[in-house]
Amino acid sequence: RDFNERCAQCSEVNWGLTDGGRFYCRSCHNVTEKITDVPNTDFASNTKIQTVSKSVRKQEKTGCEKKICEGFQLVLRKQAEALQALGVCPQIKDEVLWNFWRCYLQKTKQAYCDRPAGETVEPLSVCDSGTDVDSDPERLSLYSSLSESEGDLQTDCSFVSSTSKVSESTLVHSRSGSVDGSLYLMKNPKEKMRMTMPMTLSFCYMALLWMRETMTLSELLRFVFEGHIPYLNVFQHFPEKMKLRGPDIKIFCVESWPSYEEVFNKMHELAEFLDLPRFPDVTDSCFLHPDMLCMKYLMEANLPDEMHNWTCRVVKKTCIGEVDFLTLVPGNKSTRKVKYDVLAAAVIVVVLKLLFLLDDNYEWLLSDFAQERNKNNEDGPYFELKKWYKVLKCTLDVEQKKLDERRAKYLWRCEKPLFYSAKKKSKVLKRRQIVVNLQNQFGRLSGSVQPAEKPNPSSFQLRWSEENTDGSCFHGHSLKGILQEKCGLLTAMNPRYWLCTLKLCNEKLCGHLAHYGEADFPHSYHFVLRLFSFLLRIEPSYIHDEVCMIEHKLFNKKLCKKKKKKRK
Repeated sequence: RDFNERCAQCSEVNWGLTDGGRFYCRSCHNVTEKITDVPNTDFASNTKIQTVSKSVRKQEKTGCEKKICEGFQLVLRKQAEALQALGVCPQIKDEVLWNFWRCYLQKTKQAYCDRPAGETVEPLSVCDSGTDVDSDPERLSLYSSLSESEGDLQTDCSFVSSTSKVSESTLVHSRSGSVDGSLYLMKNPKEKMRMTMPMTLSFCYMALLWMRETMTLSELLRFVFEGHIPYLNVFQHFPEKMKLRGPDIKIFCVESWPSYEEVFNKMHELAEFLDLPRFPDVTDSCFLHPDMLCMKYLMEANLPDEMHNWTCRVVKKTCIGEVDFLTLVPGNKSTRKVKYDVLAAAVIVVVLKLLFLLDDNYEWLLSDFAQERNKNNEDGPYFELKKWYKVLKCTLDVEQKKLDERRAKYLWRCEKPLFYSAKKKSKVLKRRQIVVNLQNQFGRLSGSVQPAEKPNPSSFQLRWSEENTDGSCFHGHSLKGILQEKCGLLTAMNPRYWLCTLKLCNEKLCGHLAHYGEADFPHSYHFVLRLFSFLLRIEPSYIHDEVCMIEHKLFNKKLCKKKKKKRK
């Protein structure tokens, strides 16, 4: 009653005392650092001691039980810090990503929610089963930001379980790790959006998209693969109090790379699950706009700068640069989910088909024609597709081989061995030491080279400089050698165009808009898809889907006329 200070979070004066003697706000459950001495008036000198409580030293040693969501919160914090180090706006950590995470905890009833009416909640703790949850609001408290998760995890990071009854076997099993680790692995059809390691990247991408940052999803996953963003073996950054044991290993220890589609689809499910409003508009000045991304991928694919004018014309003609088309509206099933990086790559592929046809015949004729014109050209070199193909194929084969070797040599197991129980600890450590010794011996015999350090983070994987004297850079080359002037405008000499498919499939039923098989399409078309597939680290079929979508938008009128003629 004597404590009259206002709460720093809700400005209310409605204080209570925790079992630890701290003041907490009954309105928002905020716990202060101030401690008071509470006299015990029930003590009498003549009474006989019936029970003995746990010692303070033992409580300090064991601490409060940890939950799975606390581990994911630490993972998100580490990933947010890595994004900041890569140049992302600092607001992504304590404002955007933290608000998404807090909303998720509230939606899943892990924190920031009232107890459901008529439900008896029991804390998943092995300390004192008679303690009421409401009398210990420290177990209800969360951080006010991801930055504060570096603080005392022992008291300020525990959450209330929403399960009404927990079997004794579950409690015993959870002692080897987190409180709810074994329950977390049980499949519950009623539970939605259970947190996983790939979902942490979905949270990061959702925050990047909200802030309209320059990092695309393909770049995010590439930085994960290169080790710039913590994902594999991220539990090694956990404090000593949160070491992985028991079932927690299956949750946080991953041995596969996250796929583009998995992270992308889960991000959209998360945005809808959290009831997020319309995301900030993606305008033509935003980096995620196709005009901006096409410029980037044209530079990385070593294509002429003049081709950007053609990509802008395709974007404008097909209306895929409109704000309503590009902006994410969670829950709106009438709009198509936009993959910004894949869409930009598909626009470039369509432009290459418009200019060179890519049918394994016409493009080589145009290249020979440009080569002849280059002999008498004094204004600057004309773009030769055949020469570009040879340079890119050589570079792509070398880089793809390096990528495959790095994937094959990747060590999935962490340096610190993990064990499911304390009984197996000695066996696991001994086995791990034997493996290390054998690796060192075979390494000396084979003379294997130490693994190279991870590359410096960069938005570009392939770099081309016009200063090179070998002529391997095509940025400044002109397209006039393959264009003709009509009515004052430069148009393609190619009067034809072949469609990848005449009819689009139902993407929800088939999973793809069109079928893609390497043997069914020209080699030059497949090579271009393979190039952008390497740059984006996705399957060529996903780029092919976007190409088909753009083509049907571009030639919609002609396709409608053909359908009418067939009906007649």
